[in-house]
Amino acid sequence: MMRIRIFEETVNEKFLAGEIPGFVHLYIGEEAVATAVCHLLEESDYITSTHRGHGHTIAKGADLNRMMAELYGKRTGYCKGKGGSMHIADFKVGMLGANGVVGGGINLAVGAALASKLEGNGRVAASFFGDGASNRGTFHEGLNMAAVWNLPVIFVCENNQWSSTTFYRDSTAVEDVAVRASSYNMLGLVADGNDIFDVYEKAREAVDRARSGGGPSLLEAKTYRMKGHFVGDPEKYRRREEVMEQLDKNDPIKRFVERVTGEGRVARDDLNRVDHEVLREVGIAVQFAQDSPFPEPSEAFEELFVEVGAL
Repeated sequence: MMRIRIFEETVNEKFLAGEIPGFVHLYIGEEAVATAVCHLLEESDYITSTHRGHGHTIAKGADLNRMMAELYGKRTGYCKGKGGSMHIADFKVGMLGANGVVGGGINLAVGAALASKLEGNGRVAASFFGDGASNRGTFHEGLNMAAVWNLPVIFVCENNQWSSTTFYRDSTAVEDVAVRASSYNMLGLVADGNDIFDVYEKAREAVDRARSGGGPSLLEAKTYRMKGHFVGDPEKYRRREEVMEQLDKNDPIKRFVERVTGEGRVARDDLNRVDHEVLREVGIAVQFAQDSPFPEPSEAFEELFVEVGAL
């Protein structure tokens, strides 16, 4: 969680300083979801992500140097500087890609799960998406086909309360997105998305079910988007007091630290050492990105496709 948080805070700083081009969507406040789910997955398992994909990518084991270089638009980035924040992928760790299309990763995860079932390789797929994506056609198509074919896939709805600038209850007919699982005869679970222990327990049930042949599940993690839709978002659609209250009472890292130190599971000195190590890692990634060359204009149309065998 700290690796994601510090990476994102650094990206925020460097974007505002004019070092990072394009748009970036930060995962701050949702770190418990990606961390818990990906901790349960093997490196060979698959995930699909969203436009807010840095956290999922880091949790699945991607290289921070190549991630940061991609954000900087450098040749040493995952997509050779051509994809940017919303299109980072690393097939070697099962990360099939962030996706600028809302709900665009859902059916990709269904396809990966179908391949796993046909090959009998025991892999599972997890698709991360937001509450807004749960109202799009790809969500319903994906869940239906996964249920029909009894596929090893976990649909992880990160309900962060805000679909861009719209409060989720203003566009969603149900209180819990997870109840929609019953329409497709699959398991539906609701987790406190800011409690890593609760997410872990609910996700473990879904992952175990998928891996043992029990079929798909829909896991809704109720969390909160602490930052704007994108860096620079004026956030005129919500009260600042609401955000500050969430930061004070519902920050997943703060809640984790209070619990593990309060129960005597981990010493604060050990947590501080983790913080310092992560700061060092992210600092190295920034330096790597800054020192890396930009791609040449002549490279614009090179390596735009990948061989199927590379997956």
